[in-house]
Amino acid sequence: MPVLVVGADTALGEVIVDQLAGRQGEVRAFVSSVESGGALRAKGVKVALGDVSDASHVEAASLNCFSVVFISEAAIDDRERAFAATTTDVYTGWASAVDASSPQRVIWVRHDRADPPDMSVAFAVVDAAGRSRDDVAQDVVRLDDQATLD
Repeated sequence: MPVLVVGADTALGEVIVDQLAGRQGEVRAFVSSVESGGALRAKGVKVALGDVSDASHVEAASLNCFSVVFISEAAIDDRERAFAATTTDVYTGWASAVDASSPQRVIWVRHDRADPPDMSVAFAVVDAAGRSRDDVAQDVVRLDDQATLD
């Protein structure tokens, strides 16, 4: 089943995409950098280019996905976000996109202490602070592979 990684152009996002792409199944990457998109395409990943703060961009990329992985770093780093003034606005837009596109689950990779907003789908939170990228990526892959998030 397809999995989308929003923030695949972050250092952690790249590791997560690499580990997900090592399995069978479609991996999609949502990036805001053309350069990152080209490198991911070369690995066989489907790439959507857009603004992480535009819920309609995220919604379109996540249609028909089983899982959506949100890398919160993409909401708090220095990239341009034209559709949201605050990190909370980005998170709310992501939740709106998920509600509209109806994936089976969300895996929220948290870099800050903010809790994800309420979503209509099952979700799990993976804390990234103070952990190696490989360990976080392994947790994401494990959660994506689970039958349920319970």
